[in-house]
Amino acid sequence: MPVHGLTPILLCLSPVWIILTPISSHPQLSRCQLIQRAALCNNAKLSSVPPGLPSYIEELQINYNHLQTLKDNSLLHYTSLNTLSLACNSLEKLESNTFQDSKWLESLNLANNNLYIGYPDTSHALKKLPGLRALDLSENKLNDEMAATLLQNLTSLEYLNLSGNLLQRLDETSFRDLHQLRELDLQRNIMFEIDGAFDNNPKLQRLNLAFNYLPCLTDFHMTQLVVLNASHNFIEWFISRQDLNDTFQLETLDLSDNNLLFFPFLPSHSHLRNLFLSHNSIRFYGHLADNTTFPNSTNTIEFYNLKKYQGNVTAQLWNDSLHGDISSLKILDLRGNQVEYFPPGFIQTMPTLSRLQMCKNCLETLNLTSEQFSGSLYELDVSDNRLSRIVADEGTLTTLGNLTYFNLSLNELGGLPSKFFQSLPSLGSVDLSYNNIGICLSEETEVSADSISACVDWKNIASLGQLYLKGCNLEIIPSSAFAGLSLTHLELSDNPGLIIQQSIQGLSRTLKHLGLANTQIQDFDLSGFKRLMFLNLSRNSLAHLPPSLLNLDLKVLDLRDNRLSTIPSGLAAQLAAKLNVVFLTGNPFNCCQTEWFRTFETKKTVHMIGLSDIECEYPVQTTHSVQHFQSSVCWGEGGESILWYILLFVPICLSFVGISVIVLRTFQPKMLQKSIKKKCLRPTSY
Repeated sequence: MPVHGLTPILLCLSPVWIILTPISSHPQLSRCQLIQRAALCNNAKLSSVPPGLPSYIEELQINYNHLQTLKDNSLLHYTSLNTLSLACNSLEKLESNTFQDSKWLESLNLANNNLYIGYPDTSHALKKLPGLRALDLSENKLNDEMAATLLQNLTSLEYLNLSGNLLQRLDETSFRDLHQLRELDLQRNIMFEIDGAFDNNPKLQRLNLAFNYLPCLTDFHMTQLVVLNASHNFIEWFISRQDLNDTFQLETLDLSDNNLLFFPFLPSHSHLRNLFLSHNSIRFYGHLADNTTFPNSTNTIEFYNLKKYQGNVTAQLWNDSLHGDISSLKILDLRGNQVEYFPPGFIQTMPTLSRLQMCKNCLETLNLTSEQFSGSLYELDVSDNRLSRIVADEGTLTTLGNLTYFNLSLNELGGLPSKFFQSLPSLGSVDLSYNNIGICLSEETEVSADSISACVDWKNIASLGQLYLKGCNLEIIPSSAFAGLSLTHLELSDNPGLIIQQSIQGLSRTLKHLGLANTQIQDFDLSGFKRLMFLNLSRNSLAHLPPSLLNLDLKVLDLRDNRLSTIPSGLAAQLAAKLNVVFLTGNPFNCCQTEWFRTFETKKTVHMIGLSDIECEYPVQTTHSVQHFQSSVCWGEGGESILWYILLFVPICLSFVGISVIVLRTFQPKMLQKSIKKKCLRPTSY
């Protein structure tokens, strides 16, 4: 072929040559992956920016490497960069002219480095990024002064992450140049004061202050804020400015895991939708409002700004009506507080409330009639309180037409209004566990509508799909107890001596989850439950598994704390082909009959929970880990131990020796005389 004939071919291959040549000529580049206009060089043991990547790349990731300094000429070749990520290196500084030609850079990730060492140089470098919008400086051991220096003149910044640093006190100078800031993450610092720190950020919408040491948030006036997370602090007071007529844009407020004593003093006008107050010490104090109980107590409290030495916030105490505007609230989380009652009209001020979480409080009575919950409520959790009484009339229950989830577990209920659950048309899940309420027999269902019944008639609640009756002291379940139901979840655990009879056979077409732990159940037939996927048989003293398990398509099987010595090989093989999760700890398995374990272990799709805690006995009262037990000490098809044969052989040998000794002792004189005569009384030659 003539030389000039190669020219078109070389021209066609030139783009490929341009891309492949740097990779072949620079060993470091073989560790980078090119995807369109992005270069991924993560975890490649690099000590500098790779010099030979395509100049057109717009994203460069060099995370988890060994860079210590980003030099002035490191990025000269990559003028089109839009995103640069250098997280999890050992960066101490960025030289002043690092970004001299990076005018398109918008996102910079410097998380988890050591920028506290060379922060002045890094600050000069950042000032040369006129279009920087997102900056991550988390986990860099930065204090207040360092952070303020690094953030000077970053007027275009919209997202800033300073989490996991050493910030303590913020003031109005901390973020004064960040006029475009929209999202700020300050979690996991050691902040205890934020005096006026956000007054120069009028566009700030999302603020994360979680996991700090803030003692209070008073004079809250950030009307533009949409999301505020101040959870996991030491906040005792949250008080918004009450004299503002502006409508706050706040939609989500998270004050969970603090030290709040009062319900927060919320803005007078807001769009608040989600309020998270779990794990505080909130109570209502309306009974103290008239000063009759404590005549010398004060009704107001003033908060002083320590910097200006003047009172700037006054809060009215003991007034249950001062809750601010919660008319748009959809989720209220009050778990783990000390609420004993709802103030009059409190529930009515939330006409759009859909989820109320009140578990682990001190409620003694739930009066659904007087509280007047709205029809939008679909989740009500009042578990783990002190409820002994529920008040509701038929009209009230009809109003709760959208209530889907109702949790009443762990209370002191001994009775409920008759036809209580049957009057809730959309009820899908009910948890009555650990209350003293039974299941009505046929003759007990004919009672007046206004009476209190110690049992519940569950028949024909068409919408009900999940029913939890753990620990209700149930003894017998009538055969027609679940007639007309289409349950997918039924939990009957912790009812020792429970007699099920044929009550659950009608659920064979729909049931997926069945809990029978600690019911002392032994013989049962589940062969018809073709859709059953989760079965809990723990704590039942089972010595063998029911054969009907072979007909099930189980995914999760709990067999903990029974008396199983082995699992037949055939049954184990069929279970292993279907199961995803199995619980087996707490059984006295025979160490020499562990073929089932090898079957489960070989089947990689089966996850044995607590694998290292599954034990076996060898030979008697000596426990070993099934996982590490050497089966070579066992032999025989039945898995008998060699030790059993040794124990059998030793007595036989001892018996034989004993008999021999007795025989020898008995005939010893005669044998001795014959022996002497034979050896000593023979004639000699002289």
